[in-house]
Amino acid sequence: ACGSGSVSAEGTCKLKAKFNLNSYKDVKKKVTVGGMFSVHERIASSSRNTSAQPVSSGCEGFNFRTFRWTQTMLFTIHEINQRTDLLPKTDLGYVIYDSCYTISKAVEGTLTYLTGQDVAVPNYRCGTGAPLAALVGAGGSDLSIATARILGLYHFPQVSYFSSCSALQSKFQFPTFLRTIPNDKHQSSAMARLVLHFGWTWVGTIASDDDYGKYGIKAFKEQVEDAGVCISFSETLPTVSSPEDIQRIVDTVVESTAKIIVVFSSDVNLSPLIGELLRNNVTNRTWIASEAWISPVLGGTLGFGVRRADIPGLQDYLLSLDPDDDDLTEEFWEAENLQQLDTTYTDVSQLRLTYNVYKAVYAVAHALHNLEHCVDGLGPFKNKSCADITAFEPWQLMYYLKNVRFTVLHTGEEVYFNKGSVGGYYDIINWQFSEAGEVSYVHVGLYNGTDPPRSVCSEDCTPGTRKGIRQGEPVCCFDCIPCADGEISNITNARECLQCSEDDWSNEARDACTPKIIEFLAFGEPLGITLIVISAFGALITIAVAVVFVINLGTPLVKANDPLLSFSLLFSLVVTFLCSIVYLGEPQPWSCMTSQVALALGFALCLSSLMGKAAVLMLRARFLKAIRVRAKAAAKAAKAAALAAAEAAAEAAANAGSPDVIVTNTTHMTTAADTSNADSGPEVDSLTFGHQRLMATVATLIQNVKIILECDVGSLVFICCIFAYDILLALLAFVFAFTARKLEDHVSEAKCVTFGMLVFFIVWISFVPAYLSTRGKFMVAVQIFAILASSFGLLACIFLPKCYVLLVKPEQNVEELMKPRSKRDGTSTGTSASLATSATTASIASTAIND
Repeated sequence: ACGSGSVSAEGTCKLKAKFNLNSYKDVKKKVTVGGMFSVHERIASSSRNTSAQPVSSGCEGFNFRTFRWTQTMLFTIHEINQRTDLLPKTDLGYVIYDSCYTISKAVEGTLTYLTGQDVAVPNYRCGTGAPLAALVGAGGSDLSIATARILGLYHFPQVSYFSSCSALQSKFQFPTFLRTIPNDKHQSSAMARLVLHFGWTWVGTIASDDDYGKYGIKAFKEQVEDAGVCISFSETLPTVSSPEDIQRIVDTVVESTAKIIVVFSSDVNLSPLIGELLRNNVTNRTWIASEAWISPVLGGTLGFGVRRADIPGLQDYLLSLDPDDDDLTEEFWEAENLQQLDTTYTDVSQLRLTYNVYKAVYAVAHALHNLEHCVDGLGPFKNKSCADITAFEPWQLMYYLKNVRFTVLHTGEEVYFNKGSVGGYYDIINWQFSEAGEVSYVHVGLYNGTDPPRSVCSEDCTPGTRKGIRQGEPVCCFDCIPCADGEISNITNARECLQCSEDDWSNEARDACTPKIIEFLAFGEPLGITLIVISAFGALITIAVAVVFVINLGTPLVKANDPLLSFSLLFSLVVTFLCSIVYLGEPQPWSCMTSQVALALGFALCLSSLMGKAAVLMLRARFLKAIRVRAKAAAKAAKAAALAAAEAAAEAAANAGSPDVIVTNTTHMTTAADTSNADSGPEVDSLTFGHQRLMATVATLIQNVKIILECDVGSLVFICCIFAYDILLALLAFVFAFTARKLEDHVSEAKCVTFGMLVFFIVWISFVPAYLSTRGKFMVAVQIFAILASSFGLLACIFLPKCYVLLVKPEQNVEELMKPRSKRDGTSTGTSASLATSATTASIASTAIND
């Protein structure tokens, strides 16, 4: 019985035929590894009588080379079981079948391996014992394709040492197929490059009538024909050879003028043709051999061989066979005397496919080792679980097998599977005859399919560039031109670059569009923090000056400097200092509206106050100038009158004969001038500002890789009108203050205003080119810097001298020093605060001196 439900072979299951398979078995171990080798070359002929019960055919044609591969698997399993660092707690058993190099026997062996008995019941494992690990085999590509389709149904892993057909790379058809031999696409490319390297342009091809030969020779022909090589003939070797077919191929080779013949076939299929070629004495041909066949009779052949290695201890193991072990070994002993003959079986000088068998068994062992040493809770399966080495499912081992990576102990080669295959590495071998008539295999080169040579006029244009045609040169010669800013190409050898959308920009490699960086001057970045600190510091200094003025409000200096205008000026400076902070951060409708209006009104109030001060100073300066003119005229008239009186007195004395008299006339004239009352505050014009609604929006300025957020100024005419008004106020204040600059007083108020306006103009004139030459958030920084610099300039030039007197030199804050200072011509001038009123007195003193 097998499976659940007690399915009986005599009842429900009807036996159609019993398989007749040669095998090696040792299933009394913890885990069983399967193997399949073509120990025999064909199925023995049997009776085709349909009146009797069919029997599974036997095999014939013992193959010493594949028998060595079988013994290599047994040797490898024995070596692994002896190791303490690999599967130390697990011994491997084995079940190895002979496929007889036929698909039917390979399928029989696969079903027997899966079901566990000669009577195959699909979908049931009827045998007992150790779990099955993987199948190492099944030899040729045709055999592996048949077995891989069956094993793939059950997600059962298969590792081939000899099946190199490129059709097996399809993971859709063969999901559990792996191999330690390179994919044939590498060998086809290597053979094509060899033909092109020597400049051979007239070649013939021979391929076996199976997937290995068909796919391999097809890929070869495609590559050489594209390069201009002509194919003289293309023959196919029949799987079941007949003398007629072989003779036809020999005739084709003889009649053809092609001296280079490329052969893609196994040694089993090619052997009949080689024998016939030797009988017909076909010489003067160079044969290009694939890795699947070796013939010691065709000297001068150039062939490709997979990686070679030495396996210590293998030869001793091969020579230690006991003929009583099994039927296959007994059959081998009947054919050869191992101690006397140097056969293909005992020759270990060119271990290539044998080495592939060695690596395949070790790959299974390392996968089992990783499965056994999985830590529960960190496993790769559901809920991070692990598999049990004594009862695991085939698909669980497949996970570890496709991810296995290990280093071969004796050779140092690192083995891993890339899409189910190993790297395309080949040795190029020349078969040469020695003087003794023996064939030796001489290593003349190598081919590395992982790093193939390139022969191109221009290298491929990588993503991020486009192809630019060179004038007057072939189309395969071109230049790779980088895509412009804002354009990309995401494929190789792109004809043109693609434009990114408005909100995206090309990355540095120009192979993808990325969202543009949104940029604005944020509060938290170092520059923003610095500007906030400076703005706050300026506002606090201004408030401190206002406090000093309030404390000293009744003193002559404060009273003489128009307190109302001074406080309005200080208030406007606080507004301009603080409004610069509103420019920081991501622009919002309220912040855009506040920044524009506050700045315009702040400067308007500031400049209006300065213009008021300057206008008063100008009027006083003109008034004092008129006073000085009248004073000078009066002084000249008095001096003339005094001189006339002195001359008349002298003449009278002379006439009277009296002693000479020297008359000294001293005239002191004081011209009274009405001055403005210092106690009465200056009249301040009330300014009426027209407020208009400013709609603020967030605009995007696209520049290169960034989206710069800025405020939308709204109506440009309205903004120009506001700042034109401020410029008019600034010009008037400067002209008025410059006109009154010669007022002779101790405070020099007019000069302070003049210097303050000069600083204001210098800052804003420098601001224009600086603002126009910057981009992004630094435009906002330049604007804030101009606001702060002009505000600090006005604050320092106008209020620093007054604070110096109020805080450092309070003894100068007296009424006398607020009065006019005398000029060199004897006239006096008033301060900006008041003019003194004086009376005019005159006295004449005469002193007579006797002679």
